Amino acid sequence: MPLLTGWRCRAVRPAVPEPSGGDEPEGWLGVDLGVVNLATDSDGTNHSGKVVRVVRRRNNRLRARLQALGTESAKRLLKKRRRKESRYARDVNHRISKALVGVAKGTRRGIKLEDLSGIRDRVTVTKAQRSDLRSWAFRQLRTFVSYKAALAGVPVRPVDPRNTSRECSRCGHTDKRNRRTRDEFRCLRCGHAGPADHNAAINIGRRAAVNRPNAA
Repeated sequence: MPLLTGWRCRAVRPAVPEPSGGDEPEGWLGVDLGVVNLATDSDGTNHSGKVVRVVRRRNNRLRARLQALGTESAKRLLKKRRRKESRYARDVNHRISKALVGVAKGTRRGIKLEDLSGIRDRVTVTKAQRSDLRSWAFRQLRTFVSYKAALAGVPVRPVDPRNTSRECSRCGHTDKRNRRTRDEFRCLRCGHAGPADHNAAINIGRRAAVNRPNAA
């Protein structure tokens, strides 16, 4: 048999299976995205961004020093740091998405994620947190959740998150003053209080999906 020359075998990425539409989920796991907590689900589990912020700010200081040097070796180090930061963010997003999908699948629920349109304009952050908001890969996190959910047969739906941080998850009263601080929620009408991100995640889990294709 003649040898084939100039031929290379390329790995073909398997197609992502569509979630089964036969059975409706028994409920929905709402997920609120943010900077202080990268993701908070409606069960009250937080995926904190504290360590991420520490790493990113350390990298920012190092990057500023390397940029000031302007040498060829400094430029090579900058490229190396950027690749390392990208791998780190990817790993964090993989771990968070795996955890969220695992919880949803284990409880036979679907996942409702906030629609990311305009998130950088909508999320309120301090001046020190603006760099974190601009640089964190929220869209990548959502993509990972959607991909893993499709493989696990978990439906994912995008939700309009407007006022989810101001609406009381107990009585439905919506008021800007309900969210006294970034972390604290207290309803002016019924007095319900708790972590603001958890309250928002519950509201997201109850919202109707926006009129867009399945996030997966």
